[in-house]
Amino acid sequence: MSIELARTHLDRFGRGGDIIESVESKATVELAAAALGVSPAEIAKTISLYTEDRTAAILIVAAGDAKIANAKFKAHFGTKARMLAAEDVEPMTGHAIGGVCPFGNPASAEVWLDSSMKRFDMVYPAAGSANTTIALTLGDLETISEARGWVDVTRLPETV
Repeated sequence: MSIELARTHLDRFGRGGDIIESVESKATVELAAAALGVSPAEIAKTISLYTEDRTAAILIVAAGDAKIANAKFKAHFGTKARMLAAEDVEPMTGHAIGGVCPFGNPASAEVWLDSSMKRFDMVYPAAGSANTTIALTLGDLETISEARGWVDVTRLPETV
């Protein structure tokens, strides 16, 4: 079960007990933000994309209001940004749609943190299911996710 993978991973860092579970679904950025009383941008969404050979996932953890910038993604990863097909999400990330997070992933999954989150001291990624999350500082997210590094592969909405 996906939440158990996330909890086991978080337990390695003494944070499994910090998972926030609720009856409300947090499967989308908007639902998670409403349930937590934070802005959608503070939700750390995990965007699941294919590696160039399509045998593994690239997981980009980004601010909730960020979108993949195709040119930036291709410049960094050398491949077009292709979202995982629904049938590949759980096998390649370890989590079902709605609960994909940067914790408890298969070793083949590459976790990267996007600079769009650097506007915030605290972010709220999913924790393995559609109704779980955890509040983490950026430093804790970087350590606990065991990310390969920081990237700039998104764009933020234009302000008017």
